[in-house]
Amino acid sequence: MGHNFKNEKESFKRKLKKFSETLSKHISGDDNSWTIKGFIDIFKNLYTISGDTKIVSKILEIHLFPKILEFAKSEGYNVILAEHQNWYPDISFVHKKNPIIKFAIDLKTTFRDPSNRNFVNGFTLGSHGAYFKNRKSDKNIQFPYSEYLSHFCLGIIYSRNDVVKHDERTVFYVEELHSKQTKKKDFKIAKDLASVSSVITNIQFFVVEKWEIASDKQGSGNTANIGSINHIDDIINGQGMFSKLGEETFDEYWMNYGSLKMKKGDQSVPITNLADFLDFTKGDKSKIIPRKTKKKNESNSPSD
Repeated sequence: MGHNFKNEKESFKRKLKKFSETLSKHISGDDNSWTIKGFIDIFKNLYTISGDTKIVSKILEIHLFPKILEFAKSEGYNVILAEHQNWYPDISFVHKKNPIIKFAIDLKTTFRDPSNRNFVNGFTLGSHGAYFKNRKSDKNIQFPYSEYLSHFCLGIIYSRNDVVKHDERTVFYVEELHSKQTKKKDFKIAKDLASVSSVITNIQFFVVEKWEIASDKQGSGNTANIGSINHIDDIINGQGMFSKLGEETFDEYWMNYGSLKMKKGDQSVPITNLADFLDFTKGDKSKIIPRKTKKKNESNSPSD
């Protein structure tokens, strides 16, 4: 990366972080609960949403998108959304005056572990397959991987609201929405929108480069995805397993994940952990940041 492009990257990272610090206020009320309560039909009935992760994530994205567009415009970038659902990244920022300057932004949403709120459920950081290995490939990616100056996560961490007594089958008659008394049917009654409990609360944002919060394990599922660390403070501070080793080691490890082999005893085994990889490449294992794991006797003191 050239000197000027490095400056562009650092400048954009600072601005994106500063922008992320404004977002909680945009989507949270005075009680730190999400201001989205559900969907309203033309008859002014409120249909609540469930705490299903995919539903919450999608609505959060919709809620944030006008602000993201506003930020992009103020910084002189066009916003290009992924053409297909499974393409990387979620959003491409392309500089209006110099289109060579591109940044990948993936929106990552996860919830605090109710058994230990210092940890999150975890998330994936994109594929380590075709477009990651062949950086000129345009398969399942908006622009070839190498064209992006950096790859960022705009992350959202939230707590599920344990006090919510309704589910997605609940319909509310909200009195403040109706100018005159109408038939309430069999709906639950709410005086105003604020009195309807939100499904999520204590929403926290972070911005990091993807490699900074990567683990050496694949994400959940059968697809070839890079897994994240899941300790909240380490995520926010960008202290993943590769954070002292650098982005180049991250790239080399994940480009070769499972395909390089080393001798162990009388067998040739695939390399699927960072310590083995650094043994193989004669790297410095002292720079590995161990991934924190939940301990049975660890207190459930909230990180938020």
